[in-house]
Amino acid sequence: MNLHEYQGKEILASYGVTIQRGKVATTAAEAVAAAKELTEETGTGWHVIKAQVHAGGRGKGGGVKLAKNLEQVEEIAGQIIGMDLVTPQTSAEGKRVHQVLVAEDVYEPGEVEVEEFYMSVLLDRAQGKNMIMYSTEGGMDIETVAEETPHLIFTETIDASHGLQGFQARRIAFNLGLSGKAFKEMTKFVAALYNAYVGSDSALFEINPVLKASDNRIIAVDCKITLDENALFRHKDLAAMRDTREENATEVEAKAVG
Repeated sequence: MNLHEYQGKEILASYGVTIQRGKVATTAAEAVAAAKELTEETGTGWHVIKAQVHAGGRGKGGGVKLAKNLEQVEEIAGQIIGMDLVTPQTSAEGKRVHQVLVAEDVYEPGEVEVEEFYMSVLLDRAQGKNMIMYSTEGGMDIETVAEETPHLIFTETIDASHGLQGFQARRIAFNLGLSGKAFKEMTKFVAALYNAYVGSDSALFEINPVLKASDNRIIAVDCKITLDENALFRHKDLAAMRDTREENATEVEAKAVG
């Protein structure tokens, strides 16, 4: 079962993962109100308007745009809500956008250079163990990175009987070239991310990008989460997040009749 970005971020935040904060809106007017509230809460002056559909590559299809004032928030949200968004992961007809996430701008310049990383948690079926896959090449399709620069992809296999160990989180931060405060923040981020993956009985976490902000905070800017449907009986709250509008109508009907 796939989740929207805003739903995935709710799960991450509940486990202590630092996220790019945002609010959901279903109309342009709601988007403006959300932007105002977000500015009061975070101090952000610019806002990122993100289409909420179950598909990657939203930016390439025009589903992720930056608004530098409230007028642009209203204009962009009005353009995205109701559009049929076509991405590399949708059909030629695209997916209808019913809502947007109005998010804070976390790319402000500061004392250090901003960097983007890739990170995912998933099952390594060959070994029967969970695995963290990560790379310094954040923001890019991981398939492209694997094809063109495979030496920039790292993996960390986790023994379920012991869980993620501290030295493994530190090794991830080291391989990403971090030091000082950013190193410490990344080790905390990795530990919280893995706890969220296990605690939610997920099949896939993909955070692309993981951002090292200009103040050395480590932030989940985007997230793709797939839950294990076989475990949803343990998570009634997560099962309630299902958005059948994003699923194949025939499969939805089949599930309804068992």
